[in-house]
Amino acid sequence: MKNIGNIYRISGPVVVAQNLNAKMYDVVLVGNKKLIGEVIQIIGDKTIIQVYEETTGLCPGEPVENTNEPLSVELGPGLLKSIYDGIQRPLQGLEKKSGNFIERGISVNSLERDKKWNFVPALKKGDKIKEGDVLGSVQETPTILHKIIVPKGKSGIIKNIKKGEFTLNDIICELENGEKLTLMQKWPIRSARPSKEKLPPEIPLITGMRILDSLFPLAKGGTAAIPGPFGAGKTVTQQSLAKYSDAEIVVYIGCGERGNEMTEVLVEFPQLEDPKTKTPLMNRTVLIANTSNMPVAAREASVYTGITIAEYFRDMGYDVSLMADSTSRWAESMREISSRLEEMPGEEGYPTYLGSRLAEFYERAGRVKCLNNEVGSISVIGAVSPPGGDFSEPVTQNTLRIVKVFWALDAKLSSRRHYPSINWLQSYSLYKDTLSNWYEKQISSNWTELINKAMKILQEEEKLQEIVQLVGSDALPEKQQITLEIARLLREFFLQQNAFHKTDAYSSLDKTNAILETILWVEKKALETLELGVCAKDIVFSKSKNKIANAKFEENYKQELINAKNEIEKEFEELIRNLV
Repeated sequence: MKNIGNIYRISGPVVVAQNLNAKMYDVVLVGNKKLIGEVIQIIGDKTIIQVYEETTGLCPGEPVENTNEPLSVELGPGLLKSIYDGIQRPLQGLEKKSGNFIERGISVNSLERDKKWNFVPALKKGDKIKEGDVLGSVQETPTILHKIIVPKGKSGIIKNIKKGEFTLNDIICELENGEKLTLMQKWPIRSARPSKEKLPPEIPLITGMRILDSLFPLAKGGTAAIPGPFGAGKTVTQQSLAKYSDAEIVVYIGCGERGNEMTEVLVEFPQLEDPKTKTPLMNRTVLIANTSNMPVAAREASVYTGITIAEYFRDMGYDVSLMADSTSRWAESMREISSRLEEMPGEEGYPTYLGSRLAEFYERAGRVKCLNNEVGSISVIGAVSPPGGDFSEPVTQNTLRIVKVFWALDAKLSSRRHYPSINWLQSYSLYKDTLSNWYEKQISSNWTELINKAMKILQEEEKLQEIVQLVGSDALPEKQQITLEIARLLREFFLQQNAFHKTDAYSSLDKTNAILETILWVEKKALETLELGVCAKDIVFSKSKNKIANAKFEENYKQELINAKNEIEKEFEELIRNLV
């Protein structure tokens, strides 16, 4: 028998139903159009529901039907290359059903039911299985092998298991206890998928961006925030991370961003080429698009939809990077719903549980040993859009208490055309010490020493700039003039990177190390030349140093750096000879 109540009150996306027997987080169908909603509060005989679609035209008295299931996502082959809305409805499927304008109450399967997938079993008749085990695999895209995992609560001995072409609804495995398994499963989005143990963050997520990989590294399974004002480059930075980081799967959540920005992502991503495999980047990407003009409640659900899909691929043993752009818009949706519920507001009107919700989301990141003994990771990178670039506002401050990496975008750097516009004096990474062993073993034994030295020079430059603005650089002691010049080389040749140049867009760790090593070698040579009596002004104005910049844009960067070093040595020797 269907459990049906009726609408008592409507306030934007929040609907109050009466005479409805429901549990917290049950999915309900609201009104005659059967709009999708979720139970978020129960007071006596009144059930408060957040509706994931526009509620215009709803009237009190219309029916509310309880499905008795939590809001869940469909997990199985077909996830990759898909573009979903905040509650995992495929945008292409919605377009086919209703045209360019999405009608309300449309029901579309998240995964295609008619397509056949070639299933190759990894187990045989008589094998004992439990939740989380790998039944077999499907080659979902040319680069990604989709492992079929035993769903929650299923265990037993295999009675028979089939090989061949199957749709998602076809039975591929039967257990002796009568359980039947298919290629697809469902998972409630607000529950984290289980794992055996969380592993320490000892391996870096290599991003291909010099400033991130060297000064502010992120570990696989780590959490990072990119706060910055409008136009500072959050979206470009996240797209660059999606394209070039060494994660195997990318989940990109456009959470409440402007429609034109999200359109750029949706148009550009399918055309991007994966630099590692030379195949389309979409072959290993899932996009979730919930723009600022879409229903606000679905925006609140979109980050949970994304992280659940990410956990599913993590359980196959993949390294997943999840981009949330932006968590500020997500927090704004919570604020709007909270005010409709007439809850006690916290700072700046945000709900008092803002911090715990953010923590709940970021804590689902991590590098773990899965139930099937595979090792996988989810690295969560959340963009934050503080109003007016004010980092003291609640969303930024609560995020900073949770994440371990802070990449602060600076509008002043952006206006000077310095990209990525990450402020090296405000940013930090708490993974530096734990990752230093990996860098020293894999890249260079003096990696940490070079990084510390570069940071010291950049910090020293900031102090000296205050004096320079008052009296000019010529008034500084000669050693400090050299420091300013080396800081310039670090800023222009090392920290700056062109995201749209085919070679400079991605910098390998070896290239990053080589450029940094060369710049610090210049400092050593400059100070030696200064000790021999050469004027600091002559050293600063020497032109050969600028040849280091060529290495950024060349495939054969090693030869370029050797050429630059040779020219610098010749020019410095010439300066010394001119003293005699």
